[in-house]
Amino acid sequence: MTLYSKIIGTGSYLPAQRVSNDELAAQLAAKGIETSDDWIVSRSGISARHFAASDENASDLAVKAARKALEAAGLAAEQIDMIIVATSTPDFYGNFPSTACIVQNKLELRNGSAAFDVAAVCSGFVYALSTADAFIKAGNARNVLVIGTEVFSRILDFNDRTTCVLFGDGAGAVVLSASEEPGVLAVKLHADGSHGHILCGPANPTAAAVAGPKHLYMDGQAVFKLAVTVLEKVANEALAHAGMAASEIDWLIPHQANLRIMNGTAKKLGLPGEKMVVTVNEHGNTSAASIPLALDQAVRDGRIQPGHNVMMEGVGGGFTWGAVLARM
Repeated sequence: MTLYSKIIGTGSYLPAQRVSNDELAAQLAAKGIETSDDWIVSRSGISARHFAASDENASDLAVKAARKALEAAGLAAEQIDMIIVATSTPDFYGNFPSTACIVQNKLELRNGSAAFDVAAVCSGFVYALSTADAFIKAGNARNVLVIGTEVFSRILDFNDRTTCVLFGDGAGAVVLSASEEPGVLAVKLHADGSHGHILCGPANPTAAAVAGPKHLYMDGQAVFKLAVTVLEKVANEALAHAGMAASEIDWLIPHQANLRIMNGTAKKLGLPGEKMVVTVNEHGNTSAASIPLALDQAVRDGRIQPGHNVMMEGVGGGFTWGAVLARM
């Protein structure tokens, strides 16, 4: 019998505080920084984003998304034998204990299940889902909770309008389970560390102290150019591995970073815009959380149905990129 892994439940969570472009522009104007709703929308497609409360950490968002995914899957927490969390904004500096271990504790999961984090920034969920798929197909796990969760608002420079308007906070989760029916059809992952400087996180530990910038840095033009190129290529690689054509994709869920990048990718794959799930307008760029957030929204509103072929792909700092083609 061939063993597959299949998504059997999805969940998501957005912090209560929704910040529109006009609200953010007003906050920046008080600092003498000029921006507007038109300026932000024309460059990114973003109209609003959610910011976590001061007492909300990545694990808190993750747990709320995870509980919804477990409920949708019809599983109790005790039936999970592995937790993989993708995040670039962990609860603790140094990332220990890992956010996955904190989530495990908050779910009161005491069965000794493995728990660990994956750091691939905006590609994090794709990397984590691919890892879970490998464990299941190898027979080393049966039910894996895969979560993308971010509180990027904590590392934004609100004096830099080119980055602070782009990102938001949130979490998305799926339960991936062993199945006799095809689920994950193809996985392709890549990285190129030579591009690490165009999108990087705050600070670095040295022998003396924490050194370097305290906020996210991004070379927007360089990221845009690279993203459009690699996203088309990796999607086609996944299709080739599965022996499928782009026309067989029912839904494209790209990392929700920039609507122009997303539209460009869909166009290169020959997919109409109505086959692409778009949440960036309301969520902003939620990094590792963006794909599972979009997936859950499209599942819950009925667009994604059992049997649909879904292409999920992401690109992020590192530089990392990857794609997962899955049948729901």
